[in-house]
Amino acid sequence: MANMLGRIWKEYIVGISIVLLIIGLVFLVFGLLGSIEQSKDFLMSSLGITEDLLAWGLYILIIGFILTLAGIYYLYEFMKNKRFMLEEIETNKRSEFMKKHAELKNAARHLPSKYQEMLTEKEKELRIK
Repeated sequence: MANMLGRIWKEYIVGISIVLLIIGLVFLVFGLLGSIEQSKDFLMSSLGITEDLLAWGLYILIIGFILTLAGIYYLYEFMKNKRFMLEEIETNKRSEFMKKHAELKNAARHLPSKYQEMLTEKEKELRIK
């Protein structure tokens, strides 16, 4: 079960991190508005939000902050690994490729299977075991 979730996570990391980021930002804004006394009246009258929900404003703010940070982190890590992988896989020199081979394998391990296949093809092209 954990292995299956890990594969799903790797394949859809971009979408998941964007969803985390959007939900986190919504929670963050709602938590901020719920924590400010002047905006509580506005939220209760215009959006029909109950005072009981607004009492959780600080907790919603903390959850939003954590989700936003997680979304930013995972999106940044994906983009960094993808950029590194695509730049380094362009080389046609076996010696340059071998210098970065361990780092490329590590980056490919955290990327979707498409990038692992690209690495395997490049290893075959350069005759690396």
